Amino acid sequence: MSSATLERHLTLVRQPSAPPARRASRVRLTRRGRVLVLLVCALAALLALGWGAQGVRASISSDGPATAYVSVEPGDTLWGIAERVAPSDDPRDVVARIEDLNDLPSAVVRAGQLLVVPAA
Repeated sequence: MSSATLERHLTLVRQPSAPPARRASRVRLTRRGRVLVLLVCALAALLALGWGAQGVRASISSDGPATAYVSVEPGDTLWGIAERVAPSDDPRDVVARIEDLNDLPSAVVRAGQLLVVPAA
């Protein structure tokens, strides 16, 4: 066997660098765009306030039957309150009306609770 030597010649090759990454462009609003966004937000707020005011007006309108407020005293029941506020009406109907006016799930009330009741 011959004793030949192998020589390796390595040359360094510079790899091309990656192109610079593009930065994500930010959305820039012009002055006109900012004014438009502000006007749209203001219009939305005014519409929301207008609809809210209509709801308040509807809730205090005098189109429906007259109502009054009663504070529940210790020992009071809806039946007793119904007999007190509408003595000439059937207490069952008045209790049902009080439950509807106050969104009560049952006829149980607590002392100090403020109830809307039909006015006589």
